[in-house]
Amino acid sequence: MNEALARPAVVSRISDLIGRTPLLELCRTETGSRLLLKLEMYNPTGTAKIRMARAMIDAAEAAGELRPGGRIVESTSGNTGLGLAVIAAERGYAFTAVVDHHAAADKLRGMKALGTELVYVVEDGTEELATAAREELAEDLARGQDNTVFTEQHNNPANGVGYFPVAHEIHQALGAIDVLIGAVGTGGALCGTARELRKMAPDFATVGVEPKGSIAFGGPAHDYYQSGTGTPEGAGIGALVDFDLIDEGVKVGDVEAFATARAVARTGLLIGGSAGGVVHEALTRLPALPPHSTMVALVNDGGEKYLDTVFNDEWMHARNLIDPAVEREIDETLTKLRRI
Repeated sequence: MNEALARPAVVSRISDLIGRTPLLELCRTETGSRLLLKLEMYNPTGTAKIRMARAMIDAAEAAGELRPGGRIVESTSGNTGLGLAVIAAERGYAFTAVVDHHAAADKLRGMKALGTELVYVVEDGTEELATAAREELAEDLARGQDNTVFTEQHNNPANGVGYFPVAHEIHQALGAIDVLIGAVGTGGALCGTARELRKMAPDFATVGVEPKGSIAFGGPAHDYYQSGTGTPEGAGIGALVDFDLIDEGVKVGDVEAFATARAVARTGLLIGGSAGGVVHEALTRLPALPPHSTMVALVNDGGEKYLDTVFNDEWMHARNLIDPAVEREIDETLTKLRRI
């Protein structure tokens, strides 16, 4: 299970490049507490979700649900689809991704370039997040079809298992940590990592972050622009969101999440919009930690897929997502902590 060993100098499959992602110290406090980013954009496709994509296909093959020449169907906002597209291409499967236009355009283009059939549930020109409609259509497309599997990422146990290696990588690099913080969408990344890491180093707090407007941690539902995370109104909370593993659930708004991603970019690192939400919450908490604490933030994708959105001033202004005061505050926080 431990994939944190050194990678061979030469590999023969793209999937052999999955894992062994680096940890970056973004900043630290005067008392020696540090924020480390687990940079999952160094996986193929630039996202953590290729880890669980491979695990879900491995499980379907082991169960006899998917055989040579078969088809994979999934509802996706992009990153899971990119991972499944790579595994499908590598193993000779067809892949149908059920999508909407809430997904970043570059994710959709990437899936198509990898040979994926894209099926849209809403008309072009709308940015509606249509999670429930996507999942219903994906299930319908797979139902009754021979050698076809709907991987159903929100309720597939293999999703969480796919992140067990992240726990081993963190433990191998650091031993014990004090806080693990990450986004909660399907729940696979944060809960899968936390579940496995608790077997090796149980004494840490787990903090889940979702967008304001998402419903997993309660509160009013409304639209949000953070992509690939959260649970929108009308969608069920997936079975992988294990509240017993999450010590605290918090919400971060789009303005704060995107301002943080943009501020982090000015340090030389591009991270995605939902990762900005995770880092925003981490920066808020870091000064209050006991001296010499270690907080690890799961950064599940990079910012290159969001150059037309989060890092595009015109797009941001059109949606009232830019607040210069918030960006200045985060810039000042990062500048102060990075000089210590």
